[in-house]
Amino acid sequence: MELFEDVARPLVEDLIHCKNGLLFTYGVTGSGKTFTMTGSPGEGGLLPRSLDMLFNSIGPFQAKRFVFKPDDKNGMEIQGQVDALLERQKRDSQPLVQKTDPEFADMISSEEACKSDSVDEDCCYSVFVSYIEVYNNYIYDLLEDAPFDPIRPKPPQSKILREDQNHNMYVAGCTEVEVKSTEEAFEVFWKGQKKRRIANTQLNRESSRSHSVFTVKLAQAPLDADGDHILQDKNQVNVSQLCLVDLAGSERTSRTRAEGSRLREAGNINQSLMTLRTCMEVLRENQMCGTNRMVPYRDSKVTHLFKNYFDGEGKVRMIVCVNPKADDYDETMLVMRFAEMTQEVEVARPVDRPICGLAAGRRHRNQAFKDELSRRLEDRGGPSNAGTSLSSLLPAVPPCELVDPADDQTLQRLIEVLERRHRMRQMMTEQVNKTANTLSSKLQQLDGQLNAKETILHEQRSKMGEKEKVITNQRTEIERLEKKSKTLEYKIDILQKTTEMYEQDKRSLQQELETREQRLHRELSEKRRMEQRMQGMVTDTKHKWEKECERRVNAKQLEMQNKLWVKDEKLKQLKAIVTESSSSSCPTEHSDKPDRPSRERDRILAQKRSASPSPLPFFMLLSTMCFLDLLFPCSASSHISVPPL
Repeated sequence: MELFEDVARPLVEDLIHCKNGLLFTYGVTGSGKTFTMTGSPGEGGLLPRSLDMLFNSIGPFQAKRFVFKPDDKNGMEIQGQVDALLERQKRDSQPLVQKTDPEFADMISSEEACKSDSVDEDCCYSVFVSYIEVYNNYIYDLLEDAPFDPIRPKPPQSKILREDQNHNMYVAGCTEVEVKSTEEAFEVFWKGQKKRRIANTQLNRESSRSHSVFTVKLAQAPLDADGDHILQDKNQVNVSQLCLVDLAGSERTSRTRAEGSRLREAGNINQSLMTLRTCMEVLRENQMCGTNRMVPYRDSKVTHLFKNYFDGEGKVRMIVCVNPKADDYDETMLVMRFAEMTQEVEVARPVDRPICGLAAGRRHRNQAFKDELSRRLEDRGGPSNAGTSLSSLLPAVPPCELVDPADDQTLQRLIEVLERRHRMRQMMTEQVNKTANTLSSKLQQLDGQLNAKETILHEQRSKMGEKEKVITNQRTEIERLEKKSKTLEYKIDILQKTTEMYEQDKRSLQQELETREQRLHRELSEKRRMEQRMQGMVTDTKHKWEKECERRVNAKQLEMQNKLWVKDEKLKQLKAIVTESSSSSCPTEHSDKPDRPSRERDRILAQKRSASPSPLPFFMLLSTMCFLDLLFPCSASSHISVPPL
């Protein structure tokens, strides 16, 4: 009851006010969609409650059966009284159809019954219902009475979708049944429900294998100026419809373990639900971003059938059914995300129907006139004395019986009375004519005033039409600006998010840069300290090696001086030997052994030799020393001593 008051009741109110509506249930298989729509005995669902409210509201104002007739083009025609009477007689002559089980007759208690208080009493109403299903992406009529052939049974024929002159989609050739009460409408629904395809799966004992659409179509036409008969004008007939849709549940084959035809049915069900989700996402993107992407309605029969609803020809309501089972968590999360996304989809407001130009309260005045006329007839003696009421105003006719042939008074009285009655009748006729003339002149005056008012009204309507055009243009401009503002807001949000990302990246890069700079400063300071240490070490090593080189050079110079001294001594000895051999006659003079030069002298000689080039190369000295060693091995070894380094 609470769900009906919040969701379905406003749609029934709009249906009575010539506005379309769409209500569908969505959820995982086994989540209670069919139960929410149908209910159980004693606890009716949304469908029986909507039918009960509709018939409680329009019950006293329903037209007779077959006054309205579908034209097979998603419209309604008005039949004459004679044609309607003939069809009623033809229907009454047919055998009665067996009623539904009594438990389905009392779906709603009298305490929960409700009605609409804003019904137009100057209209006549008629309700038509149809019931179809979308199975494997094909449309089938559940109310079609196909002839049964036991020898060659034929499968049910699928229906096609068409578009009427108002660009609304409808099922061509679909059966529409006129109903006059809630029980009769629910009988028709239950007749189609028995033909609906259901199957037993691992998740649901009676799983719906198709999408069912129960359409309630309300036709209404205004009464004539007298408020007695329906206005015979097809253009004044308003047709509104309410579609109650029980979608099949989405399911995973890994859980249902479907095979064969059940697997194909599950694939088609999931594909149609995915198309519905895609259409919603494209509508949301077009509305929020201002784009004009094509909505893929034709990818599925369900979305193609309800194309006009999503394009703004009525209100759309969705009931999400959720089963709080842990096994259904993943599917339930997908359903809830889809429901959250659909809340952001906006459908344009339906266009109001044109208002009839006749005065309001015609039915009430006609009924009051009939009641007053019947009351006056009863006061005057009933309908049987209505013909003598006028003669009662004239003088009574005296007795006309003649007994005596010589009686002249009776005839004379009769003549006088008849003449008086004739004069009174003439006077009454003149008075009636005068009254008629007066009434005619007043009617002419009223007609003139009415024409003037109609002219004023026409001018006002033209002005109103111009203002409505201005308002429409302003609304269009407002909608455009709203879409533009939404687009700009969306872009601003994106830019803000991008800016935040960039700022965050900038902060992280700055932190990284500061860290690297600190590391670089540390490395530079370490490098400077290392350079200072290396420079000190290089300087110390340089001084050390300079001293070592100087020491080695001095030692080498001293060694070379000693060697030169030795060689000089050897040369002197050789010279002495040569001199002695040449002067054999002369006694040999003993030469004193020369003293070894001192260290100071060697150092001075080494400095001079290092400053001036050596007279003989080192290898010549060495060869000379070797030659001397070969010639004088004993004398050289006995006379020459090498000074220590």
